[in-house]
Amino acid sequence: MRPVPSCPGWSIRDLGEHLGEVHRWAEYLVREHAQVRVSPSDMGLNYESLSPTWILEGGAQLLATLRNCDPNLVIWAWGSDQHARFWSRRQLHETLMHRIDLELVLGIGPRAPVSVAADAIDEFLVNLPYAAVFSPRVTELIGSGSRLAFTQLDGDGRWVVTLGENGVTLTRDDELADVELSANTFDLLLVLYRRRSMEGFEFVLTGDQDLLSFWLARSALE
Repeated sequence: MRPVPSCPGWSIRDLGEHLGEVHRWAEYLVREHAQVRVSPSDMGLNYESLSPTWILEGGAQLLATLRNCDPNLVIWAWGSDQHARFWSRRQLHETLMHRIDLELVLGIGPRAPVSVAADAIDEFLVNLPYAAVFSPRVTELIGSGSRLAFTQLDGDGRWVVTLGENGVTLTRDDELADVELSANTFDLLLVLYRRRSMEGFEFVLTGDQDLLSFWLARSALE
């Protein structure tokens, strides 16, 4: 089965199974107004029926449930926002990133609107401190106040991450950072999600490059 290099160890089938599962999982949590985590393994999903139709059906079910749900409904979520709207935002960007994974395999140049890519960066950084349960290296993102800034060249967004004794905090200020990476929004998104290396695109990098390398090695969602 054809491998997906941007998801090490995964094939295209693994990617399809994951996306079909996570769409159905999020749909169940929202539909049932879940107040605690429910494991996908307890849902009895049938991966033997994996097909493009199976994947599309899961996405359609999720979309219908989210559209018919109060976004302010309090439900369990693994991130910072314990409301149904968390899953709308999270699944938009999870689907986007895995679409990009597939496009990279197929040699298709991925794209996304600047507004969507900017929100994907924001959602990633907001929720990263809560991701240690499935991305354990996030717990290594500690320090004594070092600051990393990620800045849009095609917009006015600037995200500043501070590494403190208790982990990561996010601000959106204009103060000096120890390292700053500035690029077009979509390129920033691909770098932060480790879907591209620091080559082959225009960027401005100032400050402590080792600090940026430290961040990128530990911040990926796994």
